[in-house]
Amino acid sequence: MRRLPLALLVMSVATALHAEELPVVGTGDGFEMLQAVAARFRQIEPSIDVRIPPSIGSGGGIAAVGSGAARLARVARPLSEAERARGLVYVPVAKIPSAFFVHPSAGLSRLDTAQLAAIYSGKIVNWKDVGGADLRIRVVRREDADSTLMTLRANMPGWKTIEITERSKTAVSTQEAVESVRLTEGAIGFGPYSKILDIGTKVLEIDGHHPSQQGYPSNGELAYVYRSDGVSEELTKFIAFSKAGEAADIIRSFGALPATN
Repeated sequence: MRRLPLALLVMSVATALHAEELPVVGTGDGFEMLQAVAARFRQIEPSIDVRIPPSIGSGGGIAAVGSGAARLARVARPLSEAERARGLVYVPVAKIPSAFFVHPSAGLSRLDTAQLAAIYSGKIVNWKDVGGADLRIRVVRREDADSTLMTLRANMPGWKTIEITERSKTAVSTQEAVESVRLTEGAIGFGPYSKILDIGTKVLEIDGHHPSQQGYPSNGELAYVYRSDGVSEELTKFIAFSKAGEAADIIRSFGALPATN
């Protein structure tokens, strides 16, 4: 077994012991993507231990930063005027499409926006009625405050005032929504697009556009939030890296688009 020289080993241990921890708390949107961005940043800046912990939601992340419990949050909704007035700063990182995905048993790969709204409102209850298998549709939704649902209500045709069927199952996280669809025949769910959705589910084209293509009808924004009086060198370095070329390549590799501002 090859051993590190003693001096190099001592330096590695010392770096690990003195690494500045920087957890980025908040939304589950873009979770795997930000983990990849953070992992690459740690390789470049091993003295800054950036971590992406499990989701506590956008609101939880904003509350943590506002109270001083965390220095940096990841969010999938804009700040309110009241939150901005408290000195919180919003930095866009990526545009993430609001994807719809189904269990492979549904037997189709595309829907139009009218069909989609009819499914979620309970007017269409069998996949055969939209060209799929003769199988009951099982709708998976998110809670009303979910960022992807808010994005869909804001810019997906037919969703502004939609009343989602009472026969739906409510998932409390993106991860639960994905697992529910993966494990349930006939299921359909929605969440922030990631190429990881291609494992075990079928991501749908909507109105002829895949979520990774220009022209897809609904996109949300992933951003960082920090306090204007809580800026540190570590925080500044990670935000700058997240908006630089190498991070942009990682963001695109997950099917999202880097923010342009």
